[in-house]
Amino acid sequence: MTPERPGADGTRDTVDGVLAALADPTRRRLLELLAARGQASATSLAEHLPVSRQAVVKHLAVLDAAGLVRGGRAGREVRYAVRPDALDATARWMASLAADWDRRLAAIKDAAEAAEVTEATEATEATEVAEQEQGRPGPTEGK
Repeated sequence: MTPERPGADGTRDTVDGVLAALADPTRRRLLELLAARGQASATSLAEHLPVSRQAVVKHLAVLDAAGLVRGGRAGREVRYAVRPDALDATARWMASLAADWDRRLAAIKDAAEAAEVTEATEATEATEVAEQEQGRPGPTEGK
């Protein structure tokens, strides 16, 4: 399985948005807080971060645009919750990428091991030829 191509069912756009959103440590912390609490307002989230409530709202807007959280009105406040679908799509993409690299590395390992065996066989054959040319019995001769 290869990573999705740009535009393939929007997955690439989703993955790009998630990775861009999660590049910021404050947004990662917000996501962690929401995952632990289930739902929270920007005000309650700001209490746990060294940034203002307004900054938290801006970070939440980026997470919302990436499909990682959603906000819903509950009376006078907006309560935010985690939306796992975009994160799941990104995790699947990363697993696919990891599997591709595992296959590539296994092929390199197999090629290196085959070359090592070939090299050892050729070295043994060369030693036998040299010994035969010098008149000594090889490892299979003289037994």
